[in-house]
Amino acid sequence: MFNDTYRTLKYQSQGLYKDKGSKFIAFAFPVQNKEEIKVHLDDLKRKYHDARHHCYAWALGPNRDAFRQNDDGEPSGSAGKPIFGQILSHDITNVLIIVIRYFGGVKLGVRGLINAYKGATQDAIENNTIIEKVIREVYELQFEYPMMNDVMRILKEHDLEQLSHEFGLSCKLSFAVRKEIADDISDIFKSIYGVKITYKYTS
Repeated sequence: MFNDTYRTLKYQSQGLYKDKGSKFIAFAFPVQNKEEIKVHLDDLKRKYHDARHHCYAWALGPNRDAFRQNDDGEPSGSAGKPIFGQILSHDITNVLIIVIRYFGGVKLGVRGLINAYKGATQDAIENNTIIEKVIREVYELQFEYPMMNDVMRILKEHDLEQLSHEFGLSCKLSFAVRKEIADDISDIFKSIYGVKITYKYTS
């Protein structure tokens, strides 16, 4: 049976891991798109410009269809991969986790680095709250003003969230619907003569 929910983080949080003088500060963010990811990355690189490494991993989409991991100069697979591993093991998505390292003068080795990046990430996630969100599809309706009552009745009957509207002689309206019932709702609007429905995106 199709499951139309996913797990993500509720808010921004921090985590910390220390080993042999090195300090690993993790920042976890709920995110919706790559633009948000870039803003957070740029912001932390500015704030912690004196740190040696800014390693990260992120995942987007209910099935983590888009993802990336970055070692930022650490040995290959020793930073981004363990950060992403925690995203997978906590079964979350639409998240960005950045771990900033201040070098303490003693090399930790690949195994030590993996443990440190994993530990800092795990701490940041455990200092947060994991929530379940419903996957929703967003559609746009186009119709002439006389169809307004029919359109609004369907929105109300099925408790659909209206996101935006432009009402004039010709009307535009966008709404969100739970993915599980999206096809049924789309078919209802398609059956009304004079109403055009267009799929926009999934969130």
